[in-house]
Amino acid sequence: MPMRIGTEMPPLEGATEWITGTAVDALAEAKGYPTLIHFWSVSCGICKENLPRISEWRDQYRERGLRVIAVHMPRYPADLDAEAVRAAIREHNITEMCAVDNEHHLRDAFKNDQGFVPAYYLFDSAGKLRSFAAGERGLDLLFSALNRLLAAAASQEASR
Repeated sequence: MPMRIGTEMPPLEGATEWITGTAVDALAEAKGYPTLIHFWSVSCGICKENLPRISEWRDQYRERGLRVIAVHMPRYPADLDAEAVRAAIREHNITEMCAVDNEHHLRDAFKNDQGFVPAYYLFDSAGKLRSFAAGERGLDLLFSALNRLLAAAASQEASR
C-alpha cells in the first residue's frame, strides 16, 4: 500500500551509500523545509528526461525553501554499477545529496512497492507527505502542490 498523504517522512537510513552527504546530513537539510525526494535510476529514460527540471526546481526554489534529495534505485543488475551511477550524477547535474539504494531499503521505507521510477514525494516543512506522483507526468502533477507548499512556507516565515 502506498504512503498516505500526511504520513511522516521515513528515516533515510539503510542506503547502500550516500554520494555528497549522509542520511543525517539529508535529514538536517530537510528539517523545517518543504522537501522533494525523487527516486530515479540510470536505466530509466523518463528519469533522465525529467532530471533537468528537478535541477531547475532545486536551484530556482531554494531561496523559497525547497530542499531536494535524490535516491538512486536500481531496476536491473546493471544499475548496481557504482561508477555508472556516479557518471550519471555528474552528467545530469545532480548536486543534491543522493542516496544509492541498491538493497531497496529506502524504496521499502517509502512504500514504493511497485518500484516506480521516477517517483516523487513532496513533504511539507513539518515533514508530512503532501503529494506523491510517479512516471512521465509526475512533475506536472506535483507542480501545483509545490507552489502551495512554497507559499505556505513563505507565509509561515513572514509570521515569525
